[in-house]
This record gives sequence, C-alpha cells and structure tokens, in this order.
Amino acid sequence: MRGNYKMLLLPSLSFLSISLLSVTTYAHGIDCAMSGNLTATNGIGSTPAQRHYISASQASAIISAAEKAAASIVPQNIAVVDPSGLLVAFLRMDNAYPGSIDISIKKARTSVLFNGIPSGALLNQSYSGGGLYGIEETNGGIVVFGGGLPLVKDGFLVGAIGVSGGTVAQDVEVAQAGVDWLTGS
Repeated sequence: MRGNYKMLLLPSLSFLSISLLSVTTYAHGIDCAMSGNLTATNGIGSTPAQRHYISASQASAIISAAEKAAASIVPQNIAVVDPSGLLVAFLRMDNAYPGSIDISIKKARTSVLFNGIPSGALLNQSYSGGGLYGIEETNGGIVVFGGGLPLVKDGFLVGAIGVSGGTVAQDVEVAQAGVDWLTGS
C-alpha cells in the first residue's frame, strides 16, 4: 500500500512543481504591462456578444502596422491569431523567408497558449536542466524565442501577433508595432 501511495503522490508533486515554476517564471521578469482578465478562453456558454476576440479587420490593421515597421528593416512573415491560437490573418512580405511562415504562426500561438506571455519569455526555462526543458516539442511546436506578443484590448487577451524573418530583436520590434496599433501607442 505504501508503494502505491508514493506512485500517486509523485505525479501530483510534478504537477505542483510545474505550476510553481510557471508562477515563479511569470513573477520574475515577465511583465507584459497587462492587467485584467487574461484568460485565453472565453468560457463555455458565453454568447458571441460576451466573447473577446480580435476581428478580421483589426487583425488586418495590426498586420499593416507591422508591415510598415518591417519595410525599413527586413521582409517578414506576420501572423495574428485569436485567443484559441487559430489564425485570423497572415502576411508573407515579398522575399520573406518561406521557412519563417510556420515559425511566425507558432510564435503567436505560443503567446496565447500561455495566457499572454511573450514567446521569448520561455527561453531560459527551456534549456537543458531548465524546468520547461523540451517544451518546444509540445502543442504542435512551441516557439521559445522572441517575436510572439500578446494582443490585449480593454484588459482582455484577444489574440497574439507572431513575426519571423529577421533577427529576434527585429521580429520583436515589428511585432511591437502591431501591438502599438491595437493599444493606440
């Protein structure tokens, strides 16, 4: 009986460790300058009028703002996803790397799958020996480097933008231009 107790306790402790790690990781340097309800889902039974999401026209405008920023930097792939990680809008600028198409979408998905954490915030924990080692192999491919940023409107996570094609710093700069359009910054 005692051996069975240990086997049941171990998965619970692992879950608790991961939960504490997630809270600690968030508390130590992952300040997205966001407040309010960052729930990635809108709740079972909610009506369309109660749901918070990014509209197709907003997504297009966000991409246009990001494209304008990228025009003087490097051709980019720019994706906008809704709170569940589904693609709302996408642009592959002329001559942008084809290999970055999927990366841009996954950067955006990573942000919403982790309730608005920027994709790059997972990097340090994903190294060998880190608490989230191997996480990039989950959920159809998590991206743990910068370029995926949350889109927050009226305190609600409404989606995310993912940008890929340049350096990480360039990707983040272009993604931030899209975020700034939404927030009016």
